[in-house]
Amino acid sequence: MTREELISLTIDKYTDLQRIKKSNGGVENKELDYQIKVTLAKLSSLGISVEDIIL
Repeated sequence: MTREELISLTIDKYTDLQRIKKSNGGVENKELDYQIKVTLAKLSSLGISVEDIIL
């Protein structure tokens, strides 16, 4: 897997998690929040800013 493919897959995962959180209707879900934080950390370590894709 290339770096670009890894970045693309990680962005896709992040956006999927964001959509799940939004459709969750504001109900707290600690596991979902944790998965979002981990994915953000991975993207950050790859030098990717997610400011433009936060729902």
